[in-house]
Amino acid sequence: MGEAQSLFAQLRQSAQPEIVDAIERLVRDAPDRKLCRVNALAFAASETLGEEQVVNAFLHASRLGIFDLSWNVLCPGCGGVLDANTSLRTVQSDEYSCALCAAGYEPTLDEMVEVTFTVSPRVRRIAAHNPHELPPLEYFRQIYWSSGVDLPEEDFGAKVDEFILECLELPPGEKAVISLQLPADFVIIFEPVTHAAQFLDIKGEPTKERQSLSLVFDRAHRHSEPLELRPGPVRISVENHTEVRTLPSVCIANEALHGLLGRRRPFLTAKRLLSNQTFRDIYRTDTIEVDQRLKITSLTFLFTDLRGSTELYERVGDLAAFDLVKTHFSILNDIVGAEAGAVVKTIGDAVMATFPTPDRAVVAAMRMREAMRKLNQERGSDDLLLKIGIHEGPCIAVSLNERQDYFGQTVNIASRVQHLATSREIFATGSVLGDPRAFSLLTDRGLNPMSQKVTLRGIAHEISIFAIP
Repeated sequence: MGEAQSLFAQLRQSAQPEIVDAIERLVRDAPDRKLCRVNALAFAASETLGEEQVVNAFLHASRLGIFDLSWNVLCPGCGGVLDANTSLRTVQSDEYSCALCAAGYEPTLDEMVEVTFTVSPRVRRIAAHNPHELPPLEYFRQIYWSSGVDLPEEDFGAKVDEFILECLELPPGEKAVISLQLPADFVIIFEPVTHAAQFLDIKGEPTKERQSLSLVFDRAHRHSEPLELRPGPVRISVENHTEVRTLPSVCIANEALHGLLGRRRPFLTAKRLLSNQTFRDIYRTDTIEVDQRLKITSLTFLFTDLRGSTELYERVGDLAAFDLVKTHFSILNDIVGAEAGAVVKTIGDAVMATFPTPDRAVVAAMRMREAMRKLNQERGSDDLLLKIGIHEGPCIAVSLNERQDYFGQTVNIASRVQHLATSREIFATGSVLGDPRAFSLLTDRGLNPMSQKVTLRGIAHEISIFAIP
């Protein structure tokens, strides 16, 4: 841990000491499996630490080389990892398919891409650094299932035994035979390395005659068409045509399997990370390829602008006005970061920021307005009058001018809503106030937003705008 101690000393310069202490204990004392694809949100909950601060600490730790980031494309059905990437740049924008669920999905950054942290081998070598040497049960636990599947800690093996009939390790180029009794149930032969699955619908009169089935694992063919067999003996011939070990497993699709996979917990999504200021600061140019287009089903945009900034420069002079505007940017950046958001860019005196949920944007907007009021009060003038607009909806994450940005009608609407605002006003659309958390935080404060219907340039239909008092 000599080098590790030096790295943790550096980490203490950019992350909260109590969080660094907790991460250092994790790296030093935890069993190997706890250091593979760490769920930062689950870690924060187990240590009763703030989520944003923990995520920031893991990001700084990754920058130092203590952890390696993984961007994992997930199946929303079973929670399996369909594709693991060291960078968001290699996440495909077209369809992924899950053989286990027999379904295809177009990836979105909301809940289909998780970000996890695996300890670097330079800090501590763990078994998962050689995944094809893991025991089959641990391969499923550490490599196949996502960090959002809340697998049991103590009796994992016993739980798995309730639905797995047989599991074997098949070296590259090898053949094997699985002989067993088929129950009158729906059976799945699943191979987690190649993501191949064969469904067996076992029904009808039991038979004593041995039935036969042959499967080849080669990464190209996914056995998804169901086959009908009868309860009784079966001989399953399997061949591994890949360059790595495979793990053919015969499972019953019973309540035990569904119960295990139905236990879910929050995880760090790609959407949330892209709206994290620390991430944007550290990985400014290493997020999305120029030609990549990644969908987000729901992101909240907040636009601000200073009213009368041209007159401000005329009134107080360029130097004083520049210092004031710079102070305003600093305050807004701090508030955005504190509310789990990120500043995407500044345009003149305007700010474009994103938040993972509408409630965080609404809180940030009210904090911004109050911060500007206090700053003006301290100066004895009303030079800094902030206009704010908020809108939520789908968008596309893109790369523009060597910077991660967003594109789509949601962005356009958010910008135009801000233009409607006059001094010190916060305008939010109906989609923002339709969020239960955003609505309840306003009612809890006794605020009653006033609504109006407006027509925005380039938008075919009227939309509802709410002025937050």
